Amino acid sequence: MPVVVVVLCGLGGGVAWQVNDALGLRVRPAEVPFEQVRAAPARAVVAPPAIRSIVVPDDERLRLAAGVVADAVASRGAARPAIGNGPGPVLRVRLDGSFDGEAYRIDGGAGLTVTAGAAAGAATGLYTLADRIRSGARVVADGTVVTPRLGLRLTDLGAVGLPADPERYAEGTDYSLNSDVVGEAILPDEPYVDEGAVARIADQFRRQIRHSLAQGYNAVVVPGFLEYLTFRDVGDGHAVYPAGDPHVARAEAMAAAFGPVWRYAHDLGMKVFLSTDMLALSPPLRAHLERTVGGLDTEDDRLWRVYRAGLAELFDRMSYVDGLMVRIGEGGAAYRLPGWDFTSEIAVTTPAAVRAMLRSFLDVAGEADREIIFRTWSVGIGEVGDLHTNKTAYERVFDGLDDDRLVVATKYTLGDFYSHLPLNDTLLVGTQRRIVEFQSRREFEAFGSLPNDLGTLHKAALRRFLANPHVEGVWSWAQGGGPTLAGPRTLVLRTGFWQLYDLNSYLTGRLALDPDADPAAATADWLRATFSDDPDTVAALGEVMALSREAITKGLYVVPYADQSVRALGLEPPPMMWIFEWDIVTGDSAVWDTIYAVNRDRPLLAVREGIDAVLAASEMRELVAETDPATWRDPELRRHFMSTMDYQVSLFETLGDYREVRLRHAEWLDTGSAEAKDAWQDAAARYDAHRAEHLGRYAGDLDLPAYNLTAADIGLDRAERDATMAWLARALLLLVLAVLALGSPWAARRVRTAPWARALWTASTRPWRLVELAGTPSRRDRVLVWAVPAAAVVASRGILTSFAAPAHLVVVLGAWLLCTVALRLSVRRADPFALLAALGGVALLRTVLLLAVLAVRGPGYYWFGFWTEPTARTVYVTIAFAAFLAVFVCAYVVLRGAYGLSRAGTTGRVLVAAGVPLAVLGALVTALGAERALTVWNDQLALLPWGLSRILGITVHLEIPTDLPLVVTLAGAAVAIAGAALAFLGRARRPGVPL
Repeated sequence: MPVVVVVLCGLGGGVAWQVNDALGLRVRPAEVPFEQVRAAPARAVVAPPAIRSIVVPDDERLRLAAGVVADAVASRGAARPAIGNGPGPVLRVRLDGSFDGEAYRIDGGAGLTVTAGAAAGAATGLYTLADRIRSGARVVADGTVVTPRLGLRLTDLGAVGLPADPERYAEGTDYSLNSDVVGEAILPDEPYVDEGAVARIADQFRRQIRHSLAQGYNAVVVPGFLEYLTFRDVGDGHAVYPAGDPHVARAEAMAAAFGPVWRYAHDLGMKVFLSTDMLALSPPLRAHLERTVGGLDTEDDRLWRVYRAGLAELFDRMSYVDGLMVRIGEGGAAYRLPGWDFTSEIAVTTPAAVRAMLRSFLDVAGEADREIIFRTWSVGIGEVGDLHTNKTAYERVFDGLDDDRLVVATKYTLGDFYSHLPLNDTLLVGTQRRIVEFQSRREFEAFGSLPNDLGTLHKAALRRFLANPHVEGVWSWAQGGGPTLAGPRTLVLRTGFWQLYDLNSYLTGRLALDPDADPAAATADWLRATFSDDPDTVAALGEVMALSREAITKGLYVVPYADQSVRALGLEPPPMMWIFEWDIVTGDSAVWDTIYAVNRDRPLLAVREGIDAVLAASEMRELVAETDPATWRDPELRRHFMSTMDYQVSLFETLGDYREVRLRHAEWLDTGSAEAKDAWQDAAARYDAHRAEHLGRYAGDLDLPAYNLTAADIGLDRAERDATMAWLARALLLLVLAVLALGSPWAARRVRTAPWARALWTASTRPWRLVELAGTPSRRDRVLVWAVPAAAVVASRGILTSFAAPAHLVVVLGAWLLCTVALRLSVRRADPFALLAALGGVALLRTVLLLAVLAVRGPGYYWFGFWTEPTARTVYVTIAFAAFLAVFVCAYVVLRGAYGLSRAGTTGRVLVAAGVPLAVLGALVTALGAERALTVWNDQLALLPWGLSRILGITVHLEIPTDLPLVVTLAGAAVAIAGAALAFLGRARRPGVPL
């Protein structure tokens, strides 16, 4: 038996090694860019230049730009200049072919003259002039030639086409990531498109384009691709969509309805890029690929031949479209537009597949004189899962892939749009044309509902990346990113206090034109144009914006954790894991134990920074409150600002108390400190008060919605049960040890011991000696020999789950029950006492191991050690897994020794006992679905972020195959069937062994 023990422990050690490798917490300092945000000094506004008429060449884009200048002059209180020939002073536009690209100059004199080589440069000059006038700044008209530093300045559609119906925002828990902007116009049947909805979307689009042009952008990204395609050039024209398939008529109707809408931007000089995920699919397209390619093999050129034909059709049908933007890193059901059968899948997951796709699309782009923008964004799936953050992965995909029509777009952060992340050094490698992605409405930082001046950060990023001569542009997301309906009903140019994040669109546009611009001065310019031209009011609001980054980066982040590069669970979690994601404040043990472990030596610093964030938000509120209401252009904007600051203070107070509760609780789990426990409970009382106030004031508020505290409440409920569970574990542990002691030889020498107790002692220490037990068990013995271990197993697992996770109990207790029943049935009419004693003895040993850990400080301590203590985890997993295998070893020993079964017969019965639980429970999970089953289990145990299943799903995040339960079911069934066959073949007994 010593050899068996060594083997079992060796196997357990192997499992522990694998677990440690998967969970291994690795931490290193991150190179987070330093932000020194300051406010511009107060200054008086400069009078606008005297302009009474504006004369421009006959060009639609220049007439529009001239109108913007005229509006700027009027906003300063002067008479609006006439567009066309009129009285002086005159602003004139002169085209001079000696200027390149967007270069322009402004000359003074009797009036002003903007000189440029083409309409694009003249428009840029006019919009710059309008901005100077609107913001009360001095117009520089000294004849200096100005050339925008970055020639490709993309924006998104803003809030065009996004739903504004208050009822759709009321629930606040729709985390769908669909970004289609045409949903309002889709009809299920002919004519397929609602013309009234198209008109509304067109009106929103025209307004957004004019706004973006005025901010300095010259290109726009429009979601859409597959919905405009008929695949007319694949096969006989009906290979993908058969004759009569409504997809064809729908595509033609979509192109006819929305083609003129998107063309508006082209007519005003903007480039228009459609965007899509790959693979984009419809049911008939998927069926065609399965017939012709054998599936979704993205390395097979036959697959890309179909998409090549579709892209060529798109460029032919929509001749004004300048190119296609492609993303491969996200996709799935969360992105699907309800009512549409167009979907996407993350299927382009290898370097060979990416290269095959890009070469195919670039062939089409070359023939059609278009461009392909490829986004490197990925979420960790497949061989290119780290393409966004790994220079080696980037080079592996793009090495040698040089094409002037390829533009590679990359987020400026080494991760998603969070603070506390390094700048993305993949933007410094490669020979491809590059653009840098920025987000104005920071989805992870309260959806842009709080002041958040990103000018200094964006400037630092651009100046760093311009070291790469191939960086030639930006893509600024004016509204995009994250779920639309889960956050505030704030839609740029449409509803809510959208001005707060429109500041970042303005700043990024200014910096793209001139990366050396002063962000503080630019913010002050924007404040004058947006809120007030009163110097004191502008200075106060400038201080608010200067404080905004301190408030955000401390209030929404646990800084000692956020400033580290962390790897856990095989993933690189974002710096804001305690809010995962968006507005979901998490309560799981994995996150909070890890956050504590990372800053174990300074937990109070993290608590203090939460307080600092509240103080900063309170100071910001006072600065806004002290401004003179009479100096504001619009009283409603001041009301919005004040409401926002009240909300920020409430939110940060709630979050600050909550972080203290969780960190102090983790400290208690770690150290057992009475001081930590008292501080935890004091913070919990404050949190309860602030939570009630926050939810009472903001739950259901569409403009400033309360944060989602559901997961936090679940986690706190479990934490509050830890002490009670620890006492229950101690009591149960004593009872179990007493039961074992009752059957020990020591007890037998002093008192008369019952056969059931002696059997359990023997089974837990020397199971091979069960056959030697003397005496005949009574009926009472036959019940207690299984009832006592069963009660201990049920109670201990209930304590482990704080009696709050029935799903876990169903699986664990169901496995015990099925295994036991299978073994009991295998001995048929034979006395099962020895077999049940063997199983009960091992069950008690495993229960003692579990209770010994739970008795320290409850389930929280158990999981704290599991997540953060490698040595303790290794020891526990080694012993626990060895004890798990011991169930089957002991069953084998007893079946052979006590029941005289042959080796084959015994092995077969043990295999059946192992296979039946796998098959039955696997079938149960298969019926529920892997994602649903994991969601229920995790929601009850609060082990992993609650938001995982609300976003892409636990199976996607952790790369768990969704067919795994079916595989387990089939494997269990196969093991059970093989075992039954082996048991049948080896059914003979060894002679001389009593039943």
